[in-house]
Amino acid sequence: MTIYNTAKHRLETINIEITDENSTWFNDSINANAVSVITDFKHGLLIKQCNYNYPMWFNDISRADIDHNRKKAQKLLKFEG
Repeated sequence: MTIYNTAKHRLETINIEITDENSTWFNDSINANAVSVITDFKHGLLIKQCNYNYPMWFNDISRADIDHNRKKAQKLLKFEG
């Protein structure tokens, strides 16, 4: 999967298995920019939106740190954008 690494400010290709154990899905998507999935990956958090943008990876944060909360994940995206 190709992702945007916010720590390095570049695109990278990663190997990841998205499962129930490492991810939280939000099926009630309100618009194309809404967060659809958050996944713990390599000491960071991968955030995927309901659009064709690359998922964004944030270093040193986890789903637990943001209480598995869509709104908090959305704020991370706005802060980076």
